[in-house]
Amino acid sequence: MAEEKRRYFSTPIDVKHGIIDLTHGAGGRATAQLITQVFGKYFSNPILDEGHDGAFLPEIKGTPVVSCDAHVIRPLFFPGGDIGSLAIAGTVNDVAMCGAKPLYIAACFVLEEGFEIAKLEKIIESMARTAHEAGVQIVTGDTKVVEKGHGDGLYITTTGFGEVIPGIHVSGRLAKPGDKVLISGSMGDHGMAIMSEREGLSFGSKILSDSAPLNTMVEAIAAAAPHVHVLRDPTRGGLATTLNEIAAQSDVGIMLNEASIPVHSDVAQACEFLGLDPLYVANEGKLIAIVPEDEAEACLAAMKSAPHGEESAIVGTVTDEARGYVQMTTLMGGVRMVDWLNADQLPRIC
Repeated sequence: MAEEKRRYFSTPIDVKHGIIDLTHGAGGRATAQLITQVFGKYFSNPILDEGHDGAFLPEIKGTPVVSCDAHVIRPLFFPGGDIGSLAIAGTVNDVAMCGAKPLYIAACFVLEEGFEIAKLEKIIESMARTAHEAGVQIVTGDTKVVEKGHGDGLYITTTGFGEVIPGIHVSGRLAKPGDKVLISGSMGDHGMAIMSEREGLSFGSKILSDSAPLNTMVEAIAAAAPHVHVLRDPTRGGLATTLNEIAAQSDVGIMLNEASIPVHSDVAQACEFLGLDPLYVANEGKLIAIVPEDEAEACLAAMKSAPHGEESAIVGTVTDEARGYVQMTTLMGGVRMVDWLNADQLPRIC
C-alpha cells in the first residue's frame, strides 16, 4: 500500500504545458496530483500537511475574528499583483481592520476547464509569498472545476481567522467629534491599475496596484494609538464611500482637507481622462484610521514607519456638525459635499 501511494503521487503533472480539465475536480488521481504537486508545493505547513478535510487549529487565546471574501477580478494578472496576492492581502486586511492579528486562511478555488496550469502555479506561488509576508498560514481549502464557458478562468474565495489585539476595540460606530482621520497613502492606485490594464491605456508611467497586507501596520497603530476608534480599508467605493459609511454609523460629520489627500499624479491624470474621481476609486493596500486627536501624531508616525505606510497623512477631522455627511475643503478654499457612490465605477476590481 505504501509503495502504491508513492507511485500514485509521483506521477508528474505537466505544469509547463498542461491545462485544467474536469478530472482535476473529480476527486481522483488527477485531483490528488494537482493538490500535491501544485498547491502543496507552495502551501505546505504542519496543519495543512495533515491532509484532513478541514483543519485542526491551535487554541486561539484572544477574541476570535473571522472574515470571508470572494475574488472575481478581471484580469487575473495586473500591474503590481494578481488574483492570488489580492486574495490573501484582502482577507488579511479584513481581519486586521477588526483590530485583530490574522493567523489562518482557508482558500477555495473554482477553476474553468482549459485554464493553464502554469498560470495557476504562478498564482499559487504569489499567494504563498503574500501569506509569508503577512505571517499567516493557509490551512485548508477546496478545488472545483467547471465546464469551459461557465467561469472566467479562476475564482478564489477565502476565509480568514485571527484574534483581537489585546486592549483594542474598533468599530465604525465609535468615531467621535474631535477625532482625526488618517489614511496610509495615495488613493485610487488599485482601481486605476486594473482599468488601465483592461483598456490598454498608458499615462506616461505604469500605474501599479497597491495590493498589500496591512496587519503589521495595524499592530503598529495599536501600540502607538491604543484608543484608536475606527479601522477600515477603503476598497470598493474608495475613500469617499467608506467615510460615508462611518459617518452614518457613528452619527457624526467628517470634514476632509483635499490638499492633504495624497493622489499620485498618474492616477490623477487617468481619473481625469476617464471622468472618475480618485476619492471613489478602489484601494487594496490602504487603510483609514480614526483616532483621538491627542494620539494622531503618534499614530501617523507609526503608520509612516510601517511597511506600505510611507505616504500616510492626516486628512480630516470628525465633527458634530452635518451629522451623517462627509464634506471637504477644496484646493480652491470652498467646501463641497463628498456623497455616497451611487453606482459601481469599476466592476470586478477585486
